[in-house]
Amino acid sequence: MNRPYIFCHMEVSVDGKIIRKFMGTPEGKKSGKLFYDLAFGENPHYRHQGWLSGRTTTDDNFTKYQKPDLDKDAPTVPEGDFVVDTDLDKYYVSVDPSGKLGWTSNVLKYQDTKAHVLEVLTKKASNEYKAMLRKLNISYIIAGKDKLDYNVVVQKLKELFHIDNLMLGGGGVLNWSFIQAGLCDEVSIVISPSADGSADAPSLFETKEGLSDDTPVSFSLKDVEAKEDGCVWLRYLVNYK
Repeated sequence: MNRPYIFCHMEVSVDGKIIRKFMGTPEGKKSGKLFYDLAFGENPHYRHQGWLSGRTTTDDNFTKYQKPDLDKDAPTVPEGDFVVDTDLDKYYVSVDPSGKLGWTSNVLKYQDTKAHVLEVLTKKASNEYKAMLRKLNISYIIAGKDKLDYNVVVQKLKELFHIDNLMLGGGGVLNWSFIQAGLCDEVSIVISPSADGSADAPSLFETKEGLSDDTPVSFSLKDVEAKEDGCVWLRYLVNYK
């Protein structure tokens, strides 16, 4: 398959959680800076053209659960994908199968990084939602009818948007779904020397009924670095039969 090299890059607590209060501790802030520098800093280890996250992660960090501004009288949009030219060197790829995210701009800023928004939809997304994206000049691709087709997603990202290296950035359900689909080459984990014991915080990998199951996957250690501030950076290759 013609697809990008895909690496899952995440910051976690000692107990494997990917979000909650641990991130606000001095140790969590230091590990967060390491996480950012490795993929988005001035001299990053990973030089990627886009990073991909799920709808909940996007709402938590960018769209803040705002409702989309839909026009019920919008004219019917053309079938297929919508590709917008951009002068930015990164895409933020948002997996939003039904079209629910309330975007207000086609560009987002993540710390010092600007990226063009790229929505991943299925045919369940309404005409009104696609019309809103076109009005905002937000690129989108259609990948699947009622359920997301991950193979189509990564192939279109490569062929339509020339993404050669793609960062997979959560949440846990999306991370695990890509691994189970055989579409994750490497896992990069920045472990913060902190934890908060949250019982409802999502983990690095999580199953979801209808999307993935708990079939075990093994990994081969590629590298490990212990930092002076207590952070640990682990890199694994995903083992596929």
